Amino acid sequence: MAFVMWASDFVTMQGERTVYTVQCQDGTWIGQSCSGRLAAGARYRFRALRAHGEVLFWTVGERERSGRFTGCEIADGRNWHCAASTDASGTIASEMRHGTAVPGGNRATKPFHAVAKWRWFLLRWGVPAGHSANN
Repeated sequence: MAFVMWASDFVTMQGERTVYTVQCQDGTWIGQSCSGRLAAGARYRFRALRAHGEVLFWTVGERERSGRFTGCEIADGRNWHCAASTDASGTIASEMRHGTAVPGGNRATKPFHAVAKWRWFLLRWGVPAGHSANN
């Protein structure tokens, strides 16, 4: 049971959420489908600080500096929305809804395709895990 909860991201750090992205290798994206093969991409982590109205973000395992959104409306770590920011180009989303990063909420963010944590780990280990992303 604990493994299932971990694999589904049911249990996370308070106010923190990770988005597992994928890339389309040897093909192109057609909506949510990759005409080639999926490969594990970057992991983007977000930490909502409700008391400060801020969301911190960074790319897991990368040396690039972290970023910060200010003036955010935060219900909890899974539901928040932030205004445009110069830091937005360093991440994939400026809004999280029901624990899911919302693409295109801020035109300055990076485009992305995401999958569930368990699929991302299968791809990272070289195990084929389909051709479609969640968004």
